[in-house]
Formats: sequence, C-alpha cells, structure tokens
Amino acid sequence: MISAFMQFEFLRNAFFTGILIGFLAPLLGVFVVVRRLSLIADALSHVTLAGIAASLLVEKRFGLMVGVSPIYFGMAFSVTGALFIEKLRGVYKHYQELAIPIILSSGIGLGVIFISLADGFNTDLFNFLFGSVSAVTSSDFWTVFIVTIGVLVTIMLFYKEFFILSFDEEHAKVSGVNARVFHLVFIIMVALVIAASMRIVGILLVSSLMTLPVAASMRLSRGFKQTIVLAIIFGEIAVIGGLISSFYFDLAPGGTIVILSVLILIVTILWNKVRGVKK
Repeated sequence: MISAFMQFEFLRNAFFTGILIGFLAPLLGVFVVVRRLSLIADALSHVTLAGIAASLLVEKRFGLMVGVSPIYFGMAFSVTGALFIEKLRGVYKHYQELAIPIILSSGIGLGVIFISLADGFNTDLFNFLFGSVSAVTSSDFWTVFIVTIGVLVTIMLFYKEFFILSFDEEHAKVSGVNARVFHLVFIIMVALVIAASMRIVGILLVSSLMTLPVAASMRLSRGFKQTIVLAIIFGEIAVIGGLISSFYFDLAPGGTIVILSVLILIVTILWNKVRGVKK
C-alpha cells in the first residue's frame, strides 16, 4: 500500500510531511498537556486560520503574494498570536488561563472577517481547514522539515529546562532558569508546529494530534520520557494509517487521523481495564 505513495510526487510529499508531523505534534504535545495548556493549540490554530484567510484575501483582492504558500502567512499570524498569549499571561497574572480564550476569540473573529472579505470559502481554504493529501507541495515538506529540525535541536539542548518548567515553575526560577524566555521559546515552537501541521491534519483538527496521542500514552507510560516515546509512536500510527486510509477510501485525512487517534486512546483505556490497572 505504501508503495503507491512513492509513485507520485504529491503523495510522497504528503507521506513524508505526515511522518514529520506525527513526530512533532505529540513531542510538543506532551509538554503542552503536562503544563495544562491543551487549549492553546485550539487558540493558535484559529489564529492560523485568520492568517491563511488573510493570505488568500491579499492574493485575490490585490494580486499580491501570488505563488507564495499561505502557510507562511499562517505561521506569522500563529507566532504573533503566541506572543500575545504570553503578553496577556503577564497582564492577568492571577488568571493566566484567560489569555487563551481571548486569543482564540480574536482568531475566530479575524478569520470570519477575512473570509467574508474574500467572498466566502474556496477550495484552498477547505484544504487548510480539514487537511488534504493532494495539496501538500515540496515547499510545504521542506518548511515542515526545517521546523522539525529547529524544534528537535531546541528540545535536545534545553530538555532539562523545559522539563523543570513543565512540572515546577517556582523550582525552575530558583534554579536559575529564565522562565520568561523559555516560556516564549516554547510557545513559539508550538505556534510553528501548529501552522506547519495544517496541510496534513487541517487547522480545525491539529490540536487533536497534539493531545490524543499524549492522552493514550499516559495510560500506559511509567515516566515522562516513556510518555514522549509512546505519544510519538501513537502519533505516527495515526498519521500514517490516516493518510493511507484517506487515499484509498477518499476520506479527509485530518478527520481520519483524528478518528484513528481516538481509537488508539479507547484501546489503551480498555487495555488498562482488562489488566486491572487504575491510572
């Protein structure tokens, strides 16, 4: 079945991009879930939608940005949204969770305005919303590849700092970790991964790939590193299985990947029940 993906360039692009996304999203998703920031992916995905809609609007109305992938506009908006979230967390020090719904609402509002100015939905926008195998270009692959290398190197270099911050921010500050800087770096990485994932999973579903594999791995793992490894394995199974299924059965890849992730989570929950493990 996989051999069919190697015969056509657009399928190869989708397959290899999907493998990178299946690695990236759960990797950062573990840190996101542990920090209890699961909704941040939803907020930034809606900001990304606004960026994509803005790119399509600029191209349609003014003839600018023709030939430039909307993914770059999406990344710019997503990173900007991440910076605003971090700024608002400082403004609402005792109610930091307020920053996420504020940015989420702003993203939805901007997205709707840009879509209406562009005279409604079109095929390109639907592909970004729900993912598309045929829409992934070699440029998208290399963009995701660069993001993957950047995130992986950052995590490897500063794993200890991100780990401490995820579990005990006060201890991290006492230990000399610059919490503000690492929070900023982390949220920018999340923003880039969300924007990079939208071609495969879709803007409205990308948050699921950051949380569902992690939720499944937490049912089986016995430590933080094991949680990361299992989350990546489950993410890859969902992405590869979802891409193959969507191609052969003519389904939306984003929805297929998410449903497979849900099934994996259900299996892990049932497996724990069968073994009598309470977790």
